[in-house]
Amino acid sequence: MLKIAVWHNLPSGGGKRALYYFVRGLVGRGHKLACWSLDTAAHSYLSLSEFVSERIISSDFKGRSGKSFTDKWRSDFNKTVDRMRAFDQACQLCAHEIEAGDFDVLFANSALHYYVPYIMRHLQMKKVLYLQEPCRFLYEAWPVLPWVSNAPEDLEQADLFRPRRFIADYSLLQTLRLQAKQEWLNVRSCDHVLVNSYFSRESVLRTYGVDAKVCYLGVDTTLFRDLGLPRERVIVGLGSFDSIKGVDLAVKAVALLPEPRPPLVWIANSGNEAYRNAIIELARSLGVELRIQMAISDADLVAILNKATLLLYTSRLEPFGFAPLEANACGLPVVGIAEGGIRETVQDGVNGFLVDPEAESIARAAGQLLQNPALTRQMGERAVINVQRSWNVESSIDRLETILLQAVSAKTGQTG
Repeated sequence: MLKIAVWHNLPSGGGKRALYYFVRGLVGRGHKLACWSLDTAAHSYLSLSEFVSERIISSDFKGRSGKSFTDKWRSDFNKTVDRMRAFDQACQLCAHEIEAGDFDVLFANSALHYYVPYIMRHLQMKKVLYLQEPCRFLYEAWPVLPWVSNAPEDLEQADLFRPRRFIADYSLLQTLRLQAKQEWLNVRSCDHVLVNSYFSRESVLRTYGVDAKVCYLGVDTTLFRDLGLPRERVIVGLGSFDSIKGVDLAVKAVALLPEPRPPLVWIANSGNEAYRNAIIELARSLGVELRIQMAISDADLVAILNKATLLLYTSRLEPFGFAPLEANACGLPVVGIAEGGIRETVQDGVNGFLVDPEAESIARAAGQLLQNPALTRQMGERAVINVQRSWNVESSIDRLETILLQAVSAKTGQTG
């Protein structure tokens, strides 16, 4: 049996659910685990303290400020650096305590805001990182690629030195470079980087030049299961109220369905308040009945998935996506955008439909399921079988356990 140190700084959501399943499963198999996390993590959501001791470290920082223009940009830069230093110092404290515990391996997970945790560089032991995704803000044009956002649009205005723009840009770019450099250094301190899909494997290779291993996640089919309840003419969506989850696209798609339209129930744990208000106004203007469910219990989530007709999954470039598999486990077919990790879990025409990121394409597929209960039921039955066979949580724990054992064996010269 292994002695495993677990580290995370995860918010509520799929990453924390995955870690919860992993910790529960490894403890259930007799491994000894202890957990370290920062005070910025979501501890009450699927609490790991149900199974292991969890040490919570403070990551407070004290920012510096100023009043002049140069003080302003210097202050913004200093605050960012201060946050990074506070995060790094908290990681160093975790590392010091972990090293004193004589653990076989570190199983680290993603970090809120910083993604690749800084603890990796501070430990001289076998280290396995489960990275849900890179820091997309640094490397993707969503909403705008930060490296080009302040560049002039008109080439006639291109000038190497315009003092105010140069100073502001220099501060921003140095901040981004510092964060990217820390990610680069820490990801190279891992013995193994694990990811949730082949799409994520490609993202990590593209971003960091590192070969990651796919360690697929699994669904708890004792919780997410088909209860045989009567289905209602309701569409459900899952994801935080952020533009990257495409809630606006889901609303626009439902608006294209013929009257009487089914209501759209959107389930979220968190989100941007301004975006949420904009979505509410969009739904009102398009005549879509939008029912928002915030931070509901797992039991309520399962009940909704068992009563709805279909799940709309409109997240953009989602690395994996628990929601489609959880819906499938409850006998609910999925209409999802054909990009990201969902292409590895949803088989077009089998357990759902993969569509273009356009309201018309989404509405067309949703309409097929709404108008054909026999097709919907058939897809739902196939979906349940597929999850139970290929995406169950025990298989995901098998995969992780094997990798952890291999990591420790490599250190000790053992095999198996």
